[in-house]
Amino acid sequence: MTGPEAKSNSTGNEGGTGGPTACRIILGAQLRRLREQAGISRSEAGYSIRSSESKISRLELGRVGFKERDVADLLTMYGVYDERARESLLRLVAQSKEAGWWRRYNDLLPYWFSEYVGLEESASRIQTFELQYVPGLLQTEDYARAVASHGQPGATEEKRRRTELRMRRQKILTHPGAPRLWTVIDESALRRPIGGSAVMRAQLDALLEWTTMPHIALQVLPYERSGHAAEGAFTILRFAEPEIPDIVYIEYLVGALYLDKLDEIERYSRAMDRLAVDAESISRSRELIKKIRAEI
Repeated sequence: MTGPEAKSNSTGNEGGTGGPTACRIILGAQLRRLREQAGISRSEAGYSIRSSESKISRLELGRVGFKERDVADLLTMYGVYDERARESLLRLVAQSKEAGWWRRYNDLLPYWFSEYVGLEESASRIQTFELQYVPGLLQTEDYARAVASHGQPGATEEKRRRTELRMRRQKILTHPGAPRLWTVIDESALRRPIGGSAVMRAQLDALLEWTTMPHIALQVLPYERSGHAAEGAFTILRFAEPEIPDIVYIEYLVGALYLDKLDEIERYSRAMDRLAVDAESISRSRELIKKIRAEI
């Protein structure tokens, strides 16, 4: 399970493109390719749609929304007159505007996390290392509620909705075409009694159940081998669509980093490989989880 998987040769015009976030990135990448083929600068493209070079840059990176009129004008400028090709790209505009299910939680989501949820929804493979908590995609409802409560007693509507959001994200693992999830969890996260003993025992039972699914691999990094390959938690998102770069996501207290440069991806891929070597095997990890559960 080491190293990035090869990307498929499919494009956003040929079948599934994932959610609106993926559609936006794919459309931006295709517009960049068409502009470069036409030998047109970003400033020239920006002027043609009554905008700026920086706006074209953001469009091509998929970081802002698209207007159908702007895309139609750019396609004309780039010499794309074939009706089928234009319709295919304009269809991506419509798909990129569709509201993802997570939009109803926008009042709870930090601006830097909303983008992550959209990317996670579109990923074909998710690799994650966790130090403090059980990975969000594998949390039980009670465990997720305890995390959302930050150790404070009492239920509120906000805590309920935060827990609901976590459970909704988890559904990607049970849908047809679910992404492959490979996670390494530090032993300390499994011994930290989030929510109390009963909640933690149920969470460990859930992890054992998750690991019976063929697309989920879980390894536990024991105390004596932790702290060498990585200093903090991170997630690598990989995508089937060649237009979408692999992304490393690193969260901190007041924000997050999205890394997509090849050298950055390679460095974190090597760290993930090292973690897999240092961690217990999948079968031994299951036994360790059972042992920890018996001790709670």
